[in-house]
Amino acid sequence: MNFNKLIDAFAIPGTYIGSEELSAGNINQTYRLHFYDEGDAFYVMQRLNTNVFRKPRELMDNIHRVTEHIIAKLDDVGCKDAHRMVLHFLLAKDGNPYVEDESGFWRAYRFVDHAYSYDIIQDSFCFYQAGRAFGDFQRQLVDFPAETLTETIPRFHDTVDRMRILHEAIANDKAGRAASVQEEIDFVLARENEASLIVDALASGRIPQRVTHNDTKINNVLFDSRTRSPLCVIDLDTVMPGSSLYDYGDAIRSGTNTAGEDEENLSLIHFDLDLFEKFTQGFLETTAECLTQEEIALFPMAARIMTLELCARFLADYLDGDVYFKIKKPGHNLIRTRNQIELLRQMEAATPAMEAVIEKYRRYS
Repeated sequence: MNFNKLIDAFAIPGTYIGSEELSAGNINQTYRLHFYDEGDAFYVMQRLNTNVFRKPRELMDNIHRVTEHIIAKLDDVGCKDAHRMVLHFLLAKDGNPYVEDESGFWRAYRFVDHAYSYDIIQDSFCFYQAGRAFGDFQRQLVDFPAETLTETIPRFHDTVDRMRILHEAIANDKAGRAASVQEEIDFVLARENEASLIVDALASGRIPQRVTHNDTKINNVLFDSRTRSPLCVIDLDTVMPGSSLYDYGDAIRSGTNTAGEDEENLSLIHFDLDLFEKFTQGFLETTAECLTQEEIALFPMAARIMTLELCARFLADYLDGDVYFKIKKPGHNLIRTRNQIELLRQMEAATPAMEAVIEKYRRYS
């Protein structure tokens, strides 16, 4: 890949030494560029997948405004490590945080040194620190006008719309599979009234609209390689207006399942209450002063609703003939559906224990 035109467009200082493609991530194409500028300097150059992200300019406007807001907050308190505490995106010569050319849609940001991420949760301390990181992201943006951001993926966590799509998939039965999964259909539809809780609370003003990350998996937190402390959250492509409950709930959904969401053996799936407690502790330590009591009270339901949403999405895609989620084997989306159903069953059984954990850490608020 010849980066000379892009380097010039972003006016990256120093002498270009070389590049390497980074394998992490499966949507965008990512490279680390090495420069010498009174010492070694590294930048990330990334080509966005515009087949996935259909509004790349609005997406980058969201990211640039949010990260600049966090940078200003860090500068205000004299943070000496600010260049590692948030992604710093470069502006091109034309003033935009991106470059479009014949090879694609590109962005560039400073590489965060001495940092690493986890692909899987290593221990409860790791998940506690992730809770602090995602909570800190919420805290830093509590005064950002979320309504001014573009909803780059419309209705991303609109669970009412997700249920509507499932009803259509059942009615159309494009792959002729509905009769064989009636038990799964019945399970999801029996919880349809719960699915609308967060959407309704936002619409009524019971809970506030906030800036949300919308992909709060453990691999989207960078940790300091020397201290194990969280540095910042990354992969900001889904930053949009939404509810703090989306971020909290999806982190619990993805992080507390002792098996991966592709696990076929349901006996291996367990809702880990200890991991739930550790993430909740970290999240509330950093957000309790800015979240409302209503939001905090809805934490257990948020975890259940985000799990139910994914049940509905996997099941609808299975009924449609596997057209959205990539599958690796026949019945893959049905396996995922059953996996999330089992996780949700266990969350429902553990709800009183989850509520007790919330009460335990309300002291931070």
